[in-house]
Amino acid sequence: MDVNTTADEPAQSAPWDTAWAVLAPLTDLVTPMAMRVAATLRLTDLLADGALSADELARSSGTDAVALERMLRHLVCRGVFAEAEPGRYAVNEPAALLASGHPSGMREWLDLNGFGGQMDLAFTGLLHTVRTGGTAWETVFGDPFWRYLDKHPQVSASFDALMAAGAEYVADAAGGYDWSGVRHVIDVGGGTGALVAEVLSGHPEVRATIVDLPETVGRGRAYLAERGLDARCEFAGQSFFEPLPEGGDAYVLKRVLHDWGDEDAVRILRRCADAAGPRGRVVVIEGNGSSGSDPAVLAEMNLRMLVLSGGSERTADGYRALATAAGLGVIGVRDTPLGHLVLECARR
Repeated sequence: MDVNTTADEPAQSAPWDTAWAVLAPLTDLVTPMAMRVAATLRLTDLLADGALSADELARSSGTDAVALERMLRHLVCRGVFAEAEPGRYAVNEPAALLASGHPSGMREWLDLNGFGGQMDLAFTGLLHTVRTGGTAWETVFGDPFWRYLDKHPQVSASFDALMAAGAEYVADAAGGYDWSGVRHVIDVGGGTGALVAEVLSGHPEVRATIVDLPETVGRGRAYLAERGLDARCEFAGQSFFEPLPEGGDAYVLKRVLHDWGDEDAVRILRRCADAAGPRGRVVVIEGNGSSGSDPAVLAEMNLRMLVLSGGSERTADGYRALATAAGLGVIGVRDTPLGHLVLECARR
């Protein structure tokens, strides 16, 4: 007993204990990495038929049983997975969220072999970004973000799939613009065609062109064919820094500009303005970086964009400034129920 403390007085917490209680939830890397490993190994899927021992689960997942059990015990203590009986592990409610095909898509976002998990690993280079202002992705993975995706088709496909996920958000983005006067949509950086599919499904008089890199466009062709919409769509496998197909009524940039710094964003908008000509419109669809947005979400996304690709989340005024620099005027701005910002632009 401390000689300065009587039996009736509670012992004072050590400074380390006090600091740890405050900072541990903000500094713990063990649990976040264990969650990502569990997602990558598809442990929830492997336990779908009932509890398994660590040995059985290790054989199914191709892992070391001792190491796997240590990780599972840690996750059980954090409330993820359950020890149904000594040495046998099962899915509980939080672990069920890691099932493949769950509507949340959490397993895919956390998979260390895919874009979501690698995006998080890029943050091990955050010190480089803060010191230099440069992207962490290149420091961690050896190539700039877009070049890395080009060299790694599996990660690129995962990126495309995650960008197309969330049917309600795709519908919200499409619903933010009046397509009634449009006959030809050109989706610039359109990925695998989720937005185009939404627009074509709701407007049978519209046809579309998807502009994206060749492998992504190939996946888009298959995606639209599955939905019976490919006959109304053309595909241009190219960079959007090159001259774009002409003749469109609406050139759409959905969640594209935030991937890029100001100089490159203006270059992309100029390509759209040149192709649209005096009659076409350039439609920018982005997250709403206005003061009405959740500041924590905005701050995190802004940091993510800098770490990954040097991009930036912007307010309506920020996008308006980019449009002006590209020779465009903003003729309409709309907020959507799920937080998209839609700007309609035309040549000045």
